[in-house]
Amino acid sequence: MRFTTFVPALLVLCATCGGVAGGGSSAGSSRGTARFETVDFRSGRWFKGNTHTHTLESDGDSPPEVVINWYKNHGYNFLVLSDHNVFVNPARFAQMTDSAFLLIPGEEVTSAFERKPVHINGLNIDRVIVPRTDSTLLGTVQKNVDAIREATGVPHINHPNFGWAITQSVLARVERDKLIEIHNGHPLVHNAGGGDSPGMESVWDHLLSLGKRMYGIAVDDAHTFTGEFSPLNANPGRGWIVVRTQRLDAGEIMRAMESGRFYASSGPELDSLVVTDAAMAVHIHRRGNFKYTTEFVGDKGRVLARTGANPAVYHLAGDVSYVRARVIDSSGDVAWVQPVFVARP
Repeated sequence: MRFTTFVPALLVLCATCGGVAGGGSSAGSSRGTARFETVDFRSGRWFKGNTHTHTLESDGDSPPEVVINWYKNHGYNFLVLSDHNVFVNPARFAQMTDSAFLLIPGEEVTSAFERKPVHINGLNIDRVIVPRTDSTLLGTVQKNVDAIREATGVPHINHPNFGWAITQSVLARVERDKLIEIHNGHPLVHNAGGGDSPGMESVWDHLLSLGKRMYGIAVDDAHTFTGEFSPLNANPGRGWIVVRTQRLDAGEIMRAMESGRFYASSGPELDSLVVTDAAMAVHIHRRGNFKYTTEFVGDKGRVLARTGANPAVYHLAGDVSYVRARVIDSSGDVAWVQPVFVARP
């Protein structure tokens, strides 16, 4: 994986026309009244990782050593073994880690409410977490988020559309959570929604539009490492995050994730992200003859601008509370750039 530092060219996307505008700045009056809360993507390095996968310690088909080797051999820098209600201590596999590959302790805290699955990953925890229940769905979700925080861990809410379990109205009322799966590689997870249930990107925009600061992650939720790799199996390599930190360290990775210093992907790679007080620039790493479309998305999921240019640059304009980017490649895979929030005087 190749990443470079990039200084954005003078390319402007028109926020009202949805296309590429020529020449100088179109941000105009918005720059005097609003600015992006700048995020530092220049210092440090990019590290690729997966925070949700399974082994024989719960319901995976392979021992931890096989799972670890798969990710290590496929260019990942960090991995969380998140077995159901099991703490797989990374110290058991210290001989498999090195300066380029880190194991972060985790668990998929697995509870339920009225037969609906409530699964929340605990990242960088220090012990097994006993799942909790409550008399309401919201209470069940909240108690397990709290249990992870009490174990000095970082929670992320897993596959809300799995079993159509956790609605956006419930998610809007959960507290002390900052991470949510918007893409899960398991074939039984309904990322795109269906019927009267919205897809996870729509849910994400709903939460953001309410003022909740949430960052979207992509994961494998892999269970199957042997036999045929097919869309019908829960295989690895379908979703990941790429985090910007100074060093490969669990604490730094957690802090970066909870401050939005990462992107999520099911395919496209980025060379760089640059955020200033007035602009966001996305530089896509070209692969073969793939083509890319970048959409900049604001409140309620509205597409503010769309372009096939690389780099894609959006200059802040209009009355928005956040802007995020979605890069779609010509195979249909997506990279999701985290929302950048807008500060107003």
